[in-house]
Parts: sequence; C-alpha cells; structure tokens
Amino acid sequence: MSSENLPQSTEQQLRKPRVAVVFGGRSSEHGISVVTAGAVLNAIDRTKYDVLPIGITTDGRWALTADDPERMAITDRKMPDVAQLAESDEGGVVLSVDPGSREVVYSEPGSVPKALGEVDVVFPVLHGPYGEDGTLQGLLELSGVPYVGAGVLASAVGQDKEYMKRVFTSFGLPVGPYLVVRPREWDLDPQAARKRIVEFAGDHGWPLFVKPARAGSSIGITKIDDLSGLDEAIEEARRHDPKFLVESLLRGREIECGVLEFEDGPRASVPAEIPPVTAHDFYDFEAKYIDSAPGIVPAPLTEEQTAEVQRLAVEAFEAASCEGLVRADFFLTEDGGFVINEINTLPGFTPISMYPRMWQESGVSYQQLVDRLIQAALNRPTGLR
Repeated sequence: MSSENLPQSTEQQLRKPRVAVVFGGRSSEHGISVVTAGAVLNAIDRTKYDVLPIGITTDGRWALTADDPERMAITDRKMPDVAQLAESDEGGVVLSVDPGSREVVYSEPGSVPKALGEVDVVFPVLHGPYGEDGTLQGLLELSGVPYVGAGVLASAVGQDKEYMKRVFTSFGLPVGPYLVVRPREWDLDPQAARKRIVEFAGDHGWPLFVKPARAGSSIGITKIDDLSGLDEAIEEARRHDPKFLVESLLRGREIECGVLEFEDGPRASVPAEIPPVTAHDFYDFEAKYIDSAPGIVPAPLTEEQTAEVQRLAVEAFEAASCEGLVRADFFLTEDGGFVINEINTLPGFTPISMYPRMWQESGVSYQQLVDRLIQAALNRPTGLR
C-alpha cells in the first residue's frame, strides 16, 4: 500500500483546521488592519478552528501577538498598533516557503527557534501595499498555503487604481474621467505634469480629487476647488505613493455593493448608499473609521437599479479575476447611469463596515461570512487555477 493511501492518524483526524490571522503591515492602513483583525478574531468559531494571530509591524517584522481582540479597537480616536500587541520586541515569525511544509517557526535572538505547528489556511486582513496588493499572496502561493481572498493578479489589479480602471475599460465597464501621473514623469518635469492636470480641469471642470494610485481607506486623498490647492494635494498623495491619480467630480449618489463567492459562483449583496457627509468634505478616512459615518443599507434604489448595480459588481469581480470577496463602489450619476469607481479585494471588514453590513442585510451574518471565507479558502486549490 502506498503512503498516499494510508489512513490518517487519529491526531490528524481530530485536529481542527488552523487559521493564521495575519494583520497590521507596512502601509498607512496599518491601524485599520489591526481593528479588522480584532473583529475577525472575535468572529472565528473556536469550536471549529484553532487560531494563530500574527501581526506585521510597521517596519515589516512578523510578530507573535496576543489573541486579544479587545486591545485591537480604536480608543480615544487613536488606532491600535501591532507593536503594542507583540509578545516580544525582537521575536519574529517565519513561514516556510517550502510547499511541502506549512510549518510556522518563532525565533528570538539568542534562543533556539520554536516550532508553532502547521497552518492550514491564512486569513490576511492587511490593507494597502505589502499585503493587499499581491505581495503577501505571492508568498503564500510559494508556501503552498491556502488563503482567504483574491490571488496575486486580482490583488495587484485591485490595489493599483490605474490598472484597475484599464481592466474595467477593456471589459466595457463604465469608468469616470481620470489622469495618471507616474513617478518618473513628476520627477523629470513636474511643470509638464501640472500643465496636463490644468488641461484636464479645463476639460472636466473643478473640483478635482488627487489621490494615491495604490492606497486605500481614502487615505491621502484631497479634494481641490482650484489651482491654489494643487501642489499641497500632490504632496499629500505622494506621501503615500509616488504615483498618483487626478479624477473629476462625478455628481450623483455613492452606491456600494458586496460580492461573495459561493459554490455556484459569485453573488452580489443588497447595495448600500453612502449619503453626503455633512461634517466632512467627502467620505474620507475619518468619516469612515473615526466618526463612523452611517451608510444606508439597503440603498433606496428601484428594483431595476438594484439589479443593474448587482450585475455590474459581479462583472467587476469577474473582470479582475477575483476570488472570495470584493466590495465594488459606484456612482449613480445624474443621468441615471452607474459608473464604477473602484473595487476593494479586502474591504473594510469590521462589523460596522459596509461590506459585512450589506451581507447581514442579505441574510449572511458576520460570523457566517467569516466562516464561509475560511471554508472557501480551505476548499480552493493552491497554484494555478
């Protein structure tokens, strides 16, 4: 009898799947990632899964952290940090890149490395570069470890707003007017870049939005009403990403729709609406996470409008070759058409975030949502698919 056909040991049969929740990271969205991790850790069914929390510090160290969701919340308008949760200031967690081993090892200077056991699936809750952009997904593919959410290509496309829009356009999805300024262009001839932006404003009007190309959570975005604010807005965007976009204002209603992968393919949730935020110039980071600006779920749309935005959300999911989950953001313009703004392959995922709220209203609770994503990842093959 070959070793492949030998029955599993009793220990293997009884062992619960082990979920590594990886969070934090090197991007400017570090804090909200920690908040998301706390919510996910709270929701994972401990009767079904073992859990290993792994935090990535802002300087990139993988740290073993406390399994303590209460310490991962926003306190006094301040974001939590992995460094506050790490069990050691120097210890590091290493995931094997040998696809034949899913062993996780913990080591500290001057100590013998300690094996923490195998991981069956990774639940990455990293937002932004170095986590949501395909970099972590590539590492997990090399390691042969299943993981929740989009693969390398879809993660990269979903992070880079320029190429996201290019993909959508190629699939016939409607996108708004935009302009891209790449790092080399700005470094070599900023005056020429400014001239292009002025011409763009002449074609599409003010105000404009200046935003980092590869950031999320509305970080680094500035709304400008005229040329006087342009340089400061560019500087703010480039603090987060040397490549930036300029977009025209789309007048209309902000509509979001969640997509979740089921056994028979992706399905769309009921949509939500983000109403005008009176205390903020637009739906920025503070409005989303600090002041918890409310969204309307479900969105007050006609049946035809609801069906159309759901169709477009699933098309966007498929166009970018997504897996697991996506939040698709749209504008319902004054002429009655939908324009897609962007997708998030790892959307805000706290219980008050729009994505879980839309699925709650669609009949999938937060706990069920977390469980479905873990099960889908466990059942998905690694490698090319």
